[in-house]
Amino acid sequence: MCEAGPVSTLRRWIPNQHGAWAMLVVPVLAGVLTGSPTWLQLPLFLAWLLGYCAVFHIEQWVRLRHASRNPRAAARHLRPALVLAGATAALGLPLLVAAPWLGVAAALMAPFLAVNVVFARRNRERALVNGLAAVVPACGMLLVALRLGGGATADGLAPAAACLLYFAGTVPYVKTMIRERNSAAYRRGSVAYHAVALVAATLLDPWLAVPFAVYLARAAVLPGRGIRVPVVGAVEVGCSLLLLGFLVGVYG
Repeated sequence: MCEAGPVSTLRRWIPNQHGAWAMLVVPVLAGVLTGSPTWLQLPLFLAWLLGYCAVFHIEQWVRLRHASRNPRAAARHLRPALVLAGATAALGLPLLVAAPWLGVAAALMAPFLAVNVVFARRNRERALVNGLAAVVPACGMLLVALRLGGGATADGLAPAAACLLYFAGTVPYVKTMIRERNSAAYRRGSVAYHAVALVAATLLDPWLAVPFAVYLARAAVLPGRGIRVPVVGAVEVGCSLLLLGFLVGVYG
């Protein structure tokens, strides 16, 4: 049997949850670009991405230990989990020395991570609550990146709230496009949420009404049209970039 090449290994180590990457990247970039960029934000960003990959494999290891009868199914996630966790620590510990308050930020994120692990153990990773739990620490990274660049936490609350409003809405919306595409209740709930989010975002800043009106329109119009999954993903990438552009324009 031929050994797996580096490209094949990389594919196995990188999480296949493609929709999560915008949620991982946009809040951090917003925190960097609305404040004063500093070199410390680069290892923070890398540690954040590596940490996500490590947590993904930890969750898969936990899930498959209980959901699969094949012990190798869980075991194949153990090495990536350990290596990626070690890489995260190698980047994160020097940052923690430079900015000890990062320990408090990590502690605040821990309960949401615990929720994700519990849902993974129950083999219910696609649950609505689990998705929403993952959104909170991701959006909180805007505050972390901003403060690490010397910005005030208070200045990041509004853009972080805007991120939370948008990415929380992607959880039910994407379900209406894929797994719950035949559920009228999910569609109604998604549209209702986006209508409320539009009002809330407008209260944060009137300019935010523009992207959130787009998000409401796509939640109301696109479900039920048989749009392919790659197109759904491309639309969300565009929506995420739209949010980033407005956050930088409004709060930068």
